[in-house]
Amino acid sequence: MNETVIGVGGDLPYDVVVSTDPFAALPQMVKGASRVAVLFAPPVAPHVARVVRTLADAGVGVTVIEIPDAEAGKTIETAQRAWARLGEAGFTRNDAVVGVGGGAATDLAGFVAACWLRGVRWVPVATSVAGMVDAAVGGKTGVNIAAGKNLVGAFHPPAGVLCVIGALTTLPGPQLRAGLAEVVKGGFIADPRILELIEADPAAAVDPTGSVLRELVERKVRVKAHVVSEDLRESGLREILNYGHTLGHAIEKSERYRWRHGDAVSVGLMYAAILGRRTGRVDVVDRMRAILTSLDLPVTYRPDAWEPLLAAMRVDKKARGAALRFVLLNAVAAPETVQIDDEGLLREAYEELTGP
Repeated sequence: MNETVIGVGGDLPYDVVVSTDPFAALPQMVKGASRVAVLFAPPVAPHVARVVRTLADAGVGVTVIEIPDAEAGKTIETAQRAWARLGEAGFTRNDAVVGVGGGAATDLAGFVAACWLRGVRWVPVATSVAGMVDAAVGGKTGVNIAAGKNLVGAFHPPAGVLCVIGALTTLPGPQLRAGLAEVVKGGFIADPRILELIEADPAAAVDPTGSVLRELVERKVRVKAHVVSEDLRESGLREILNYGHTLGHAIEKSERYRWRHGDAVSVGLMYAAILGRRTGRVDVVDRMRAILTSLDLPVTYRPDAWEPLLAAMRVDKKARGAALRFVLLNAVAAPETVQIDDEGLLREAYEELTGP
């Protein structure tokens, strides 16, 4: 299938390249760099070999930095070790960082690049659904700390994004499905065609060799590209991308990041649908549940977890004083950010989420 290039606008525009084999675009994205640091976790080593070979063929020196897999690697301590390696290798402002893997790896790589010498170029090479449709696009970088997810970070747009569609054939099924929660989110907030494609054939939506999954990925990338082109720093429109994330991030913290991000967001989407109905907005509860369950994504959580989840939501970066902020739907593709300080309402919605 041919290469697809999706432009992201704004003050620092860049391209997202979606292809089974997008590596040829990498040298241009780091043009002028003498050295490139490649950050990766062990499961993506075969793709790292391709990145290293491509850069070496272009005459670029490569420093390979292995990091822990998934959220375990998305820490200040891992970033510090990476910065130490950059210092040892003599990285300058002209050099660059490449992150290969899922969303956690690319978030970390972007944060390392954002802080080194107050900002050097970086390129995410996304090999998971979540990485392609969410983390790699938009310039949000960061790490997790004990207080919560992504509380330390920086806005630092990449020089370009490579989405390795071919990598999805080796992605474990549960990880692929978890990434689709972000795709479902995109359907509800902006592109109803995404929902129609999943509803028509859920099996095709999770088939990494078929055309439907690729279309879903590209549609969600376009949703995010449009939003972040208009609002890089989440001063308005970009907040709609938090649909399902207020509770989702709290679940991730409660689970000490042992849950996949997409699984937590899936439950968060269900909660947001319930909360929307309870506040007099559009009722998408049954449709949301049907779509998520058709993808084998979770739609409920522990009944006894409300108090720690509420506490976690109160320190989330989306909170404003005593009020929690949720993205709710006035209609499909018509999201609105709402502040809610009625704890009773929030608790009742959670009880519905976890009830029989």
